[in-house]
Amino acid sequence: MGYLLYNGKAVTGDSMEDAAIVIDGKKIRKIIKGDEWSEKILEEYPDFHKINLEGKLVFAGGIDAHVHFREPGLTHKADMESESKAAVEGGVTSFIDMPNTKPATTSAESLSEKLGMASGRCHANYGFHLGATNDNFKEIEEILKKGKNGISAEDFGGIKVFMGSSTGNMLVDDSRTLEAIFNIKEKEILVHCEDEKTIKENLLAAQEEYGDRIPFRKHCDIRSRRACILSSVKALELAMKYGTRLHLLHVSTKEETEMVRAAKLSNGNITAETSANYLWFTDRQYERLGSRIKCNPAIKTEEDRNTLIKALKEGIIDTVGSDHAPHLAEEKDRDYISSPSGVPSIQQSLPVLLTVAEENDIPLTRIASVFSEKVSRMFGIRDRGCLKAGYYADLAIVDMESEHEITGKDISYKCGWSPYEGERLRGKITDVFVNGIHVVTNGKLSSSGHYGEQLKFEK
Repeated sequence: MGYLLYNGKAVTGDSMEDAAIVIDGKKIRKIIKGDEWSEKILEEYPDFHKINLEGKLVFAGGIDAHVHFREPGLTHKADMESESKAAVEGGVTSFIDMPNTKPATTSAESLSEKLGMASGRCHANYGFHLGATNDNFKEIEEILKKGKNGISAEDFGGIKVFMGSSTGNMLVDDSRTLEAIFNIKEKEILVHCEDEKTIKENLLAAQEEYGDRIPFRKHCDIRSRRACILSSVKALELAMKYGTRLHLLHVSTKEETEMVRAAKLSNGNITAETSANYLWFTDRQYERLGSRIKCNPAIKTEEDRNTLIKALKEGIIDTVGSDHAPHLAEEKDRDYISSPSGVPSIQQSLPVLLTVAEENDIPLTRIASVFSEKVSRMFGIRDRGCLKAGYYADLAIVDMESEHEITGKDISYKCGWSPYEGERLRGKITDVFVNGIHVVTNGKLSSSGHYGEQLKFEK
C-alpha cells in the first residue's frame, strides 16, 4: 500500500520544514517541500492512503545502536519480540543489540545463531555487534578479512569491548589484545570504559563501611567518575595512537566530555555516545528511585548532566543510545550487591530527548542527527536513518504539543516497569512506519506482523 503523508514538518539534521512524504512500498518515493505543495497533489495519488499530519513532526525512525534485548539466555527478562515492540512504540525502527548474552556473541557461529533467532520475530529492523574477548581476536580478524561460516563484515555493526566488568564476563584487559583491536580499521570499536581495579577498591571500602547494607546512593561512588576517567583516558590514547574509529559509549561525566572534545582534534574518527538516562536523572534521584536507576556507568551529578546536555547541543555528543537493559522488578528490588545494573528505557528515549531539547533550547535538527542520521553514517547502514527519496520508509511521527505523564499502562517492556514512571515528558509518538508499513497508530502497535528486516552494514 502507498501512503501520502501531508501537512507535516520533516526534521532532518540540516533543517525542519513543511513537507509531504510519499511512501511507495517499502521506501520513500518522494519528499515534497512546502513551497512545492498544493492540494492538487492529493489528486495525483488516487490510490494512496492519505494521512493529514496536522502539523506533526516527522523524523527518520530511530536507530538505537546500544540495546540489551537479553536473547539468548536471559529471556525471562526480555526478548527480541517484546523489546522490539517497545522500541517501535518509542519511535525506534532499528536496533543493534550488544553481545553480552548467554552465550555471548563472540564468534561467527554465535552471531549466525542470533540472526536466526531474530528473523521473522522483530517489529523493528535488527542488527548485532560482535563482542571482543581476550582470546577471540583471530576469529574477529578472519570474519573481517574473508568471512567465516557465512558471516562477513556486512553482518554486524561494530566490535564491542568491555574495558571494565559488566554483565557477561567479557572484560578485555590484555594489553596486546587491546592494541590489536584498536588497530582495526574496518569497523567502529565500541568501548565500555570503567577501570576494574578502581571499582573493586571502591566496593571493598563501601562494604567495610556499610557491610551488606550499602545504600544505592553509593553507586556513583563505587562505579566512580575516577573509574570512568582512567579507562576512557586509556581508550582515547589508543584511539589517537592508531587512528581508531572509536565510539566511546554511555559517557557520563564532565571530564570525559571534555576529553572527547580534545581528542577529536587529534582523531576525527572518535565519536561519543550518551544515553537519555544521563541526560535526565542525577545522583539526587538515588534516594527516591534506588535500584531503579542503578546502571553502569553510574548516573552522576547535576553538573555532569548539564555538561552532557551542552555537549549534545554543541555536537560533541554524536549519538544517543538507550543502553536499554531490562531486569525483572523482583531482581532490581534486592539489596545493593544482589541488584543487577541496568535500566529499561528504549520506549522513553525519544520523548526524553525532545523534552531536554525544549527545556534547553537545543534545535530539533540535533535530535534528528543523534537519533538516527549519525548512527546510520557511522555504521554504514544501507538506505536507512534519513528522510530521503530512495531510503526505507522508517518514520517516527511526533506531536510536540502533547505533554504526558508516563504510567504503568504505557510500558511495553517484558519486565513491566520503567524508572520514568511518573515523569512528565514532551512529544508523543503517535505513528510509526517500518519498511513502509504503518505499525504504530495513536501511540500503540497497530499491526500484528513482524516487519523488521536484517540491517546490512558497509565497511
